[in-house]
Amino acid sequence: MPVRIRLQRHGKKGQPFYHIVVADGRAPRDGRFIEKLGTYNPMTNPATVLVDVDQAVKWMRNGAQPSDTVKTLLSHKGAMLKHHLLKGVDKGALTVEQAEAKFETWVAEKESKINAAVVAGKNAARDAAKKRLEAEEKVNEAKAKAVEKKKLAAKKASEPVAEEVPAEETATTEETPVVEEAPATEETPVVEETPAAEETPVVEEAPATEETPVVEETPAAEETPVVEETPAAEETPVVEETPATEETPAE
Repeated sequence: MPVRIRLQRHGKKGQPFYHIVVADGRAPRDGRFIEKLGTYNPMTNPATVLVDVDQAVKWMRNGAQPSDTVKTLLSHKGAMLKHHLLKGVDKGALTVEQAEAKFETWVAEKESKINAAVVAGKNAARDAAKKRLEAEEKVNEAKAKAVEKKKLAAKKASEPVAEEVPAEETATTEETPVVEEAPATEETPVVEETPAAEETPVVEEAPATEETPVVEETPAAEETPVVEETPAAEETPVVEETPATEETPAE
């Protein structure tokens, strides 16, 4: 079998890293190799490819066959273009100087494109990060506003209760003086104006009953002492007016 230019895997699990090597086609993938031409790191953006282009072209001109993946990588670095130009030089279609000039211009254009892609990737990442931060800020502002609203609602809910309680307390305190105006009980003297009872002398007009002497039931007059028991206070003088009974002789 011919010599192969292929990848040899290295790196940790989930973090591959490859060596571009020239090895016998019968050797295992990660086994013995003849020469190392470069490295390939697919974990970066864009992927990092480091290849000795002149040495790779030399091996291909000697009959080494690149694998499909390595062929793509060599095309990316211009090794396949240089190999094609050298074939043209061998046929006399181009001179070595012309082939080298074309290769240099192609490399410059390729590098400019790669650099532009790198810059675009960085700008895109920066813009994405900026947008993410703005979105996070908006979310944080919305959360802060929601928290403020909740706090204000809680304050409004608590303040009326706190104000109502003092109002009730003041009302009770103001009402208590009304109770303290119990001196209204001192107005009981109005009740003590029972001297209206002293007006019972109107009842003492019972002398009309004293006319009962016409019936000569004078003993009824003698019952007046019972009335004298009620005026234990002052009615006794009124009873002393009984001399009206003496007027009976005038009759």
